[in-house]
Amino acid sequence: MKPKKSIILTADFFNNETHEVAKKLLGKVLYRREGNKLYRSIISETEAYHSMQDLACHCSKGITPRTKIMFDQPGHIYVYLIYGMYHMLNFVTMPKGFPAAILVRGIKDLTYSDDNGQTFKPLNVLTNGPGKLTKQLKIDKSFNGLEVKPENNLWVADENIKIAGSEIKSGPRIGIAYAKEWVYKPWRFWL
Repeated sequence: MKPKKSIILTADFFNNETHEVAKKLLGKVLYRREGNKLYRSIISETEAYHSMQDLACHCSKGITPRTKIMFDQPGHIYVYLIYGMYHMLNFVTMPKGFPAAILVRGIKDLTYSDDNGQTFKPLNVLTNGPGKLTKQLKIDKSFNGLEVKPENNLWVADENIKIAGSEIKSGPRIGIAYAKEWVYKPWRFWL
């Protein structure tokens, strides 16, 4: 099956309030080109990390070599490694200088094409977690600091997939028990 008309999201899309972008990413299409394969999936779960005050945000301790990308232009990729084995894919939001990013926690309907996107075939693999999706899409720290765009082999597109407000759920973020009162912010969004 060939996807419908695809509008590639630019930095303007990401240059907005983090929580709104996190919701608007749901139902958008994540593309990853790797060699002669083109992977396509629908973003189904996100988490917002917003400001130095957010104790769950990596930037809560200021600018470091690891977090400086979160202070950069919106529409950049932030990838970090946890537990020495899982890469986490994030997209930087907000204007330059304001630290914020969105973690892509889950994707669904992963397909691939080996004929330059003319036809896509399903892949029956688990992608319902941030480490699982980066493993399947072969996303690692080599993407850290790049812009989200086709020239960098990783981009997001709007293919007019309609998501009703009632389909979007929200709740606390996962794995941030250390973040005091920030644990309870309903900044995880999913379909």
